[in-house]
Amino acid sequence: MPSPWKDARGVIVTTTHTIEGRPIQQYCGIVTGEVIVGANLFRDLFANIRDIVGGRAGSYEQVLARARKEAIEELQAEAAALGANAVVGVDLDYEVVGSNGSMLMVSASGTAVKI
Repeated sequence: MPSPWKDARGVIVTTTHTIEGRPIQQYCGIVTGEVIVGANLFRDLFANIRDIVGGRAGSYEQVLARARKEAIEELQAEAAALGANAVVGVDLDYEVVGSNGSMLMVSASGTAVKI
């Protein structure tokens, strides 16, 4: 079972629908966090794709990791504002948005609960 992650507010986040040994006492509602990154991220990526053959694009991975982290932090803040101390069933989605698909939206959603 994947281990849940907890932030400074003490809000546990997990993709599972339960937390082993911690029964859900109250459902507080659906929470979300969204982050949109870089106007030139994908244009630059596709322009340089021929230079990446067989390798990894570390700078782009860092941007995506930061966006994912920020989306989860927004999710946790929203849960904490509802009085929750955990978010279960977290789902992460990545969407290309904007004219010409020039931006990436990372969204995290889940159910805020008290355990």
